[in-house]
Amino acid sequence: MIKKILVANRGEIAIRVMRTCREMGIESVAVFSEADRNSMHVRYADEAYFIGPAASAESYLVVDKIIEVAKHCKADAVHPGYGFLSENAGFADRCEQEGIIFIGPSSFAINTMGDKITARKKMLGAGVPVVPGTSEPIMEIGKAFEVIRQIGLPVMVKASAGGGGKGMRLIHEESEIESGIQAAKSEALAAFGNDAVYIEKYIDSPHHIEFQILADKHGHCIHLFERECSVQRRHQKVVEETPSPIMTPEVRKEMGAYAVAAAKAVNYSSAGTIEFIVDDTLNYYFLEMNTRLQVEHPITERVVGVDLVKEQINIANNLPLRFKQDDLKQNGHAIEVRIYAEDPDNNFMPSPGQVKHITEPLGLGVRHDGYVYEGYTIPMYYDPMISKLIVWAPSRPEAIERMKRALYAYKITGIKTSIPFLSRIMNTPDFVKGGYNTHFIQNNKQYLKPNDTASQRLRDVAAITTFIDYLSKAEPKTTVSNNGSKASNWKAFGRKKSLNRL
Repeated sequence: MIKKILVANRGEIAIRVMRTCREMGIESVAVFSEADRNSMHVRYADEAYFIGPAASAESYLVVDKIIEVAKHCKADAVHPGYGFLSENAGFADRCEQEGIIFIGPSSFAINTMGDKITARKKMLGAGVPVVPGTSEPIMEIGKAFEVIRQIGLPVMVKASAGGGGKGMRLIHEESEIESGIQAAKSEALAAFGNDAVYIEKYIDSPHHIEFQILADKHGHCIHLFERECSVQRRHQKVVEETPSPIMTPEVRKEMGAYAVAAAKAVNYSSAGTIEFIVDDTLNYYFLEMNTRLQVEHPITERVVGVDLVKEQINIANNLPLRFKQDDLKQNGHAIEVRIYAEDPDNNFMPSPGQVKHITEPLGLGVRHDGYVYEGYTIPMYYDPMISKLIVWAPSRPEAIERMKRALYAYKITGIKTSIPFLSRIMNTPDFVKGGYNTHFIQNNKQYLKPNDTASQRLRDVAAITTFIDYLSKAEPKTTVSNNGSKASNWKAFGRKKSLNRL
């Protein structure tokens, strides 16, 4: 049985995995780069080891360093979290060779589902609906024209080895075909070291819906229902919720069955996600599989009542699933928003820097998965996501109101964050109604732009100026002294203003 786990990641996901380890009586081991010496995951772990410079290519992505630490500290297993090495088949293989348990699927499943063209072929063989398009890499422009004329414009050109919106081009006109394919291939090569691309029919008004699955090593596989992930920016998710507001019980049952079939087609084990693209009339097609834990997994945990990391560890321990499909149900509604250190009003530019103050939201139905603290400096070397805010309520309208309240209470100073932008999303009519699709942000710019002409900085300056002016006019008895007096200028200031209002 697993007694010690090395978490090959950083930030909030590392802490999240370590929390479950602690509940299960399992020791946790952190690894950290030069930029992460003071990161919270280093403090939270039972042991922590330095693995190199700030750049992830010289630290978190170096397989040899991770394996060296795992062997040194005698870790039984490695949990990769998401990102970094989580979908690296070579890393999974290396762990197996070194006698270390990889908490995730086999390298075969990672390889098969990680290559989008191979995955499409597998899904076609398993009878899972797939978006019309090519099943082989596009090698010649002439062939691309032929395929596109058969399936009709618009189409999406996608990197076979891709993800995260990289290596993708939407083509509306024939004049865009050649340049679009070349641009996608060039970006794919730079991002993934593989320039293979394929073509899919573009679905108008697409909804991005994914199904969480769990599969053990004994042939059992279940789904834990769907997540709605259609609020996206540059093909990256911003808000997720479950259940999906457009789903029907009948379609949910069908899609869930196809998700299980997709996982079984590659003998999958561990937690994974089958992603579908869905149109306005609820026609659905396989999009891709993520062979790892998803960023948005907490909303499924909250609605279904299952700790997905705990189940991953149990599966890695070769235990059978504790649930059958009929044992699971959805209870209430959950929403997750991703908090980024970025400036939404300046084209979402990253905003690394020191956190001067943070007040985390609390209260009934609120979960906060984060890793920053007052005085912590957010490094510029990694993804700017700093936390995830999750709320649960008995109904969707109540969940939206709870999220508004939680976002209002969430205060971070010293850096720019996406909190104001997320608050505006919660108040946008299309989101409240629930019928939104992946064009949500571009279709609702009028609601998502700042609705206050005075910036927060100007308000802060105005408040400080007012207080300084008050001090200059204050009576001697209200002046702050350095003799240890507990007198408060702020209190006096507030009392005087209150009296003036009376």
